[in-house]
Amino acid sequence: MKKIVILSAFLSPLRAGAEACAEEVPMALADRYDFTIVTAKMRADLPRHDTLNGKIPIVRVGLGCTFDKWLYPFLAPLAVAKLKPDIVHAILESFAGFALILCRASRKILTCQTTNTNFLRGWILRVPHIVTAINRDLIGNSQSKYCFRKIMYIPNGVNLDEFKPASRVPKRRGRVLFVGRLESMKGVDTLLDAFKIASEKHELHLRIVGDGSLRQTLEQDANKLGIAEKVSFLGYKKTKEVIEEYAQAEIFCGLSRTEAFGNVFIEAQAAGCAVIATNVDGVRQVVAKDEGHKGIYTKQKYSALLVNPNNPKEAANCIVKIYKDGDLRTQLVKLGKKNAEKHDWKNIARQYSNYYEQALALDIESLKERYRRM
Repeated sequence: MKKIVILSAFLSPLRAGAEACAEEVPMALADRYDFTIVTAKMRADLPRHDTLNGKIPIVRVGLGCTFDKWLYPFLAPLAVAKLKPDIVHAILESFAGFALILCRASRKILTCQTTNTNFLRGWILRVPHIVTAINRDLIGNSQSKYCFRKIMYIPNGVNLDEFKPASRVPKRRGRVLFVGRLESMKGVDTLLDAFKIASEKHELHLRIVGDGSLRQTLEQDANKLGIAEKVSFLGYKKTKEVIEEYAQAEIFCGLSRTEAFGNVFIEAQAAGCAVIATNVDGVRQVVAKDEGHKGIYTKQKYSALLVNPNNPKEAANCIVKIYKDGDLRTQLVKLGKKNAEKHDWKNIARQYSNYYEQALALDIESLKERYRRM
């Protein structure tokens, strides 16, 4: 089998959307390619050599501290050189993308995953032979400003096999859920304001899964708003526990101010939640409805209710609307499950496999000559 090295500065237990791609694609294609993941060590207790689910080798580089992310662009190429892969696939433009620049004489693929940084983006985008992105607006901005080649759209996904049992669990009436980092971009402050309005006349409970720099501030906000008894801050949860939270929630409400790709919205839909989301690029594309679907609300273009960011009254109205309207709730769940099926990691991995085959068709000798001239 052909050797492929995945570059991802972070990995479980520090997994988010980009890291999901770094883990799920190799797992889905392990029978076709010989994968190794090179990541930053980041923590002293994490082993230098490990495996992902007993199948995919993991090599961790660095000292075992948070500074490792800054060392990663320089240490990862050294690990790659020892592995002698046929393809190097960097996931996320920042640390992994910078490392890709220093990986020489290999077929290179870059997956763009963020709208939050422009540092060295122009240089990074000129190095790979194939570029993909998880967001169509990210493609437009990157291609027009930095990249002379076509950037291909491949979204992130969800492991439907993990979520199928969750969709059959009875919902807790009036339970509203948020999953994500407690940072400003996630709009949890707006969610608390919206929940205060929505819960004044209705029996609702909000559960917040995740941690971050704003946790203490948000807990204080809940107290000031007089809703502390109705809001549970649960902190970081392992994947199995997060799925259990999705399974019991009736409504998922994420009021992000910005997103490159909202994985949590697909996860919530896969678990049978009715979803409320903000009308921003990386979310709107994720919940776009299949145009061929026939349903009660055929004029609705999305599989979720969309609201403007920073608008708690609008979000509160949607929470109450879903809570009171059983037909709407049922229809959103139906549309959501159909949308989640489009984002199954098995289907997403097949798209990456097509680009791996395109990369393998490139003449490696001409690539070596190119790098000798650099």
